[in-house]
Amino acid sequence: MKKLLLSVVAVAGLVYGANAQTEKGKVILGGSVGFNTTKVDGAAKSDVSFNVIPSVGYFVDNNFAIGTGVGYNYDKKVSANRLNEAFVVAPFGRYYVGLSDQFKFFGQLSVPMAFGNNKVVDNNGDTGAKVGTTTSIGVNVAPGFAFFPTKRIGIEVSVNGLGYAHNQVKAEANGAKLTSNSFGLEADTFAPKLGVMFHF
Repeated sequence: MKKLLLSVVAVAGLVYGANAQTEKGKVILGGSVGFNTTKVDGAAKSDVSFNVIPSVGYFVDNNFAIGTGVGYNYDKKVSANRLNEAFVVAPFGRYYVGLSDQFKFFGQLSVPMAFGNNKVVDNNGDTGAKVGTTTSIGVNVAPGFAFFPTKRIGIEVSVNGLGYAHNQVKAEANGAKLTSNSFGLEADTFAPKLGVMFHF
C-alpha cells in the first residue's frame, strides 16, 4: 500500500510538472537569432544579414501568455548598393492546448513592427548617406507544437502561417512615399522552424 501511494504521488508530480509550464503567473523566455551571408559574382564583398530578437512572455491565465520581442535587424546588400538597419518590436499572444502531459499544441498571434533607415552602400561595401526611412507593420498567425522534456524547457516546432504586412519607404530627399501591402500564406509556410523556450 505504501509503494502504491508513493507511485501515485510520483505520477501526480510528473503530471503537475508537465502542466506547470503554462499555468498562470509563469514566464517564458526565448527569441530568434539569424545570420546569413551570400557571395555575389562581381561584388567586392558578400551580402550580410543578421537579426537578434529576444522575447519574453507572461501567462496571464492558464495556457494563455502575452509578451513581446524587441531587437535589431541588419541587412547589407553590397550587390544592390543598400543597407537597411531596423529596430524591431513584435508583441504576441499565445494559447496552448494540452495534447498529453508533455506535448502541447499552440497558436500564436503576433504583430511584428520594424522601423529603420536605408543607406547607400558603394561597390567596396562602404556605407554612405541615409536615403530613406522604412516602416513595416504586420499581423501573423502561426501554429506549432511544444515538447516539454523538463519543467523548464519547451522544444518547439512551428510554421509561418497566415499573414498581412504593410511596408512603407519614405525618401529622404523629397519625402516621397512608396507603400506596399501583402496578405496570404508565407512562401515558407511548410518549412518548419525549431526553437527552444525557457519556462520559469
